[in-house]
Amino acid sequence: MMEERIRVEIPKSAIAKNVAKKIAIALFFAVVLAITYIPILVIALTSFSTHTSGYQMPGVTAKWYGMLITNKTLFKAILFTLEITVLSTIISTIFGTFSAIGINALNRKRRKQMIMLNNVPILNADIVTAAFLLLIFQVLSIVFQVNLISQYGKLTTLIAHVLFSTPYVVLSVLPKLSKDNDLYDAALDLGCSPKEALDKVILPNIRTGIFSGALLAFTMSIDDFIITYFVSGSQQNFSTWLYGNLKQQRNGQWNQACAYNTILMGITFVGIIAYQLIQYRKKVEKK
Repeated sequence: MMEERIRVEIPKSAIAKNVAKKIAIALFFAVVLAITYIPILVIALTSFSTHTSGYQMPGVTAKWYGMLITNKTLFKAILFTLEITVLSTIISTIFGTFSAIGINALNRKRRKQMIMLNNVPILNADIVTAAFLLLIFQVLSIVFQVNLISQYGKLTTLIAHVLFSTPYVVLSVLPKLSKDNDLYDAALDLGCSPKEALDKVILPNIRTGIFSGALLAFTMSIDDFIITYFVSGSQQNFSTWLYGNLKQQRNGQWNQACAYNTILMGITFVGIIAYQLIQYRKKVEKK
């Protein structure tokens, strides 16, 4: 008995639709990649351009990278940026982690209330937060009879960065805690003290949330402009320096700014690649 083979013919219209869909998806991703990476490429090229107004490439030079150090105003702004960013990241990560642990320990109703309060600074516009912090520091200046922003700009900037970064850490850590709600009680039942349960059980299990929260805090702090502009006084971070020198394209100010951003982007890309390689190596070792 001969087997009959059934031949299924796909309509040409369906094939055309499938091809058109794939082309549309490819074009969409191409546009997204172009919008994302072309500005990065332009900044990198400008950092090596001999033309001081940017967006032109008559020649190639690396002198702008050296001027990041010789330009005292810019170098001071970069140091201020990194100092505030590192300190605020450390402090906000600590505050945010322990705040998340405290919020997670509350009953369901109180937990929702605290999460709602934590989300308010995140949903607020930066200009609102900046104006509020400026008002607070001015009131404190009247109380203590000292101009806090003018005389202690570094301190007021650090406080402001910690305040707006901490809620992001809380949001990153809370989901990790909610997955392991019974770990703390289990550790206590097994003989751990509250401190040992925190150090040996809770913190190791939420370290990925802590790490992602720290990255968010670092990112929010390093490129902040509006809040820093309001509360830093005479101090300048890179963003406020760039705002003050954006229209002054003489002496390669714009090229130097592009050089700084290129270094940051390079460090970021290297960090991402290294992280992916480490994760890949761990997966291979587990197999």
